[in-house]
Amino acid sequence: MSSAAIKENRLLDVAFCGMRAAIGVIFIVHGIAKFDPGFAGFLTGPLGFPPEMQIPIALAELVPGILLLVGVLTRISASLLSVIMIGAIFYVKEAASLTGDRGYEIDLILLAASLVIVVAGPGKVSIAHIAKKIPRFLH
Repeated sequence: MSSAAIKENRLLDVAFCGMRAAIGVIFIVHGIAKFDPGFAGFLTGPLGFPPEMQIPIALAELVPGILLLVGVLTRISASLLSVIMIGAIFYVKEAASLTGDRGYEIDLILLAASLVIVVAGPGKVSIAHIAKKIPRFLH
């Protein structure tokens, strides 16, 4: 293998790690913010969810975000986050407009990045790759 191909593979692994880290941090921050008592008012008001859904919704963003950040169960985590983003686009934002008030452009970017992680996996810079005992389909 040529040195250019080796450098390209390393660059891809670093890029996947960077994307996983960025998406993971975004969802960790959003998940932690959903533990705030004010979020329960948002759930019960415009969305019509019961207040008991606050903790599961917060954990559904926080836990996969952490798993993406460290690189364990990344495909499953990214799949869950993709479903959350589809819900955010179509249920919360009602796919009103791409930009502006109730715009879903950031949600669409997070959905696209999550789907890339589902397809590509965690890359070599991850705990899943280092552990070697985790089945590949769970990476």
